[in-house]
Amino acid sequence: MSRLRRILSTPEGVIGLAILVILLLFGLLAPIISPGDPLRIAGRALLPPFTDPAFPLGTDRLGRDVLAGLLYGARTSLAVGLAAAFSAMILGVCVGMAAGFAGGIVDEALMRVVDAFQIVPAFLLALAFVSSIGVSTPIVVLAIALGAWADPARLTRAQVLSIREQDYVASARVIGMHPAEIAFREILPNALPPVLALSATIVAGAILTEAALSFLGLGNPNIATWGSMIAEGRSVLRSAAYLSVIPGAALAVTVLGVHLFSEGLGKALGNDGGRAA
Repeated sequence: MSRLRRILSTPEGVIGLAILVILLLFGLLAPIISPGDPLRIAGRALLPPFTDPAFPLGTDRLGRDVLAGLLYGARTSLAVGLAAAFSAMILGVCVGMAAGFAGGIVDEALMRVVDAFQIVPAFLLALAFVSSIGVSTPIVVLAIALGAWADPARLTRAQVLSIREQDYVASARVIGMHPAEIAFREILPNALPPVLALSATIVAGAILTEAALSFLGLGNPNIATWGSMIAEGRSVLRSAAYLSVIPGAALAVTVLGVHLFSEGLGKALGNDGGRAA
């Protein structure tokens, strides 16, 4: 709760958290606000926004409700972003922890694997992975996570290398504490704050990558996504620009919200002031 108060004490944290809470509520309430399949044909095609109370944001060229796609797309973007970030953080923290704590040849071997993943741009790696394995939501999440875990691994390793030389870690060794207990009780809790601040950036990147994959037709075709909505509007961009502008604006606001929240989170974690008692 103290960290939440620190986040709310910064303008970035307040604005970012407000945006994310609103998007989360829209995603959770999507079945209530717009019940039924968002991909179904619901009305007349290419109905402009604000001309029919039944379709506040209009319809696309197939007659699907744009508002329904926007709401369900929020669920998809947030779910994929959070799942990919969580997977990347778990893998990165485990690899970074093992490399920093073990040292020696283990550290060298794991860091060369990290280097190999960092050489390839994350989006190209995700694109190649999805193209090779197939299109489904779990595959997209895994593909995004594979391109995002290297940075948390490097940051975790750097934190562990610094923390393991602290006096309280040396004291734990002297009293005979098991190495695993030292790693998970003394080092990991103090190495996590900077890594957690990085997680918000990974979420933003994951949301953009999912949208880009959907835009290219490599997202799950059975669910509504903002990327597929933007791609759908390309063919009628001159006559119905709203089909691409509305989901594009939602995507931009979401990434902005995540970025602002990450700024607030970074300031909150930076003010913790050393090792917790």
